[in-house]
Amino acid sequence: MTTHPDICVIVPTIRHPDCVRAYVQNARSHGFNTDRLHFLILTEDFCDISAIESMLERLEVRGGVYDESTRRDWFDTQEITEYTHLIPEASHAQTSFGLLYMWANETFKFGVFIDDDTAPHDECDFFGQHLRNLSHGGRMPTAQSDAQWVNVLYQSSTDLYPRGYPYQAMDAKVNTVSTDVDTVVASQGLWTNVPDLDAVRILMDGDLNGQAKTRTTSDDYKQDFTVAEGQYLTVCSMNLAFRREIIPAFYQFPMDDNQWEVGRFDDIWSGVLLKRAVDLQDKTIYNGAPLCAHNKAPRSTFGDLANEVAGLELNEHFWEVIDAVNPERESYRGTAVAVGKRLEQGDFSSWQNGAFLNHCGKYLLDWLDCLEAITSHSANPSATEVIAGD
Repeated sequence: MTTHPDICVIVPTIRHPDCVRAYVQNARSHGFNTDRLHFLILTEDFCDISAIESMLERLEVRGGVYDESTRRDWFDTQEITEYTHLIPEASHAQTSFGLLYMWANETFKFGVFIDDDTAPHDECDFFGQHLRNLSHGGRMPTAQSDAQWVNVLYQSSTDLYPRGYPYQAMDAKVNTVSTDVDTVVASQGLWTNVPDLDAVRILMDGDLNGQAKTRTTSDDYKQDFTVAEGQYLTVCSMNLAFRREIIPAFYQFPMDDNQWEVGRFDDIWSGVLLKRAVDLQDKTIYNGAPLCAHNKAPRSTFGDLANEVAGLELNEHFWEVIDAVNPERESYRGTAVAVGKRLEQGDFSSWQNGAFLNHCGKYLLDWLDCLEAITSHSANPSATEVIAGD
């Protein structure tokens, strides 16, 4: 008897997502039931959907392929056309569509974000480890710092800081204590090979090709850890598993496709919002295994810098705005409502492109309305869905 998929694996790509083969092979080599997996591939109109569908069929896994046109069709089917603006064009933040897709299909209890330039480590049961993390109970190291930020590379001797880590928090002193952890709602797997750095830090590392001369290995991650309440961390969506319940407070903020040309902070800012919501409910984000290899292709570091510079000052303060919010109701939706109103109504004119935060607040509130509309409609997957292997 075939198992109905309960894990939605969301892969944004403008290339052919060959990484899916590696993750499927990893699952099967470790005895993980691939009938539980539904691969949702997010791409663009200029990409070859039929080739991706054929790949899923050959792999005998379920999945769906959505480009810009079929995403619009999906919004029409769900009768939520007025919310298409929530998904920016030609942006990694299109992963928000995957969250909406999950919300419309209650059989998905878990989501997994995977970037197309990653690969699992052969020795690690990638999906199994993520699910074990989400079910973790017991004591584990909990990190905190004197700057209210924990560098997820704090155990490494490389002196690197990941993309989105505030410059004002550099050189923070991190210490860990052992705490009881019993409710994990997100599992952030970290990365080897090319570190996830911003363009300024890549330039400081002496690399002009958008990567980094310094590379990370498994030795840079000595133990898995959580981050203490009231502390923040960078959350990268290249290797991340999560429970369905967090979706209201996990909107991938609308980058790139905006008049301020702010980009590259979608998963970072969504992670800040999520951490605030998680803390208010005494829940946890797990960090460490399973590692993935980040095989980032060469590209212009200055191109990445151009995409990031418009939001650099905002990134220094975004977390402070969210940290100051005290929602009346301690829930994912309640936290997101409070944050959305604070961003929409705040005066951030003293910061470069401060009005973009007002824009983000409006979109976050629209996101919550969209989720309510989907709940009311309660439709099933449609459009280009591929059901392979039945």
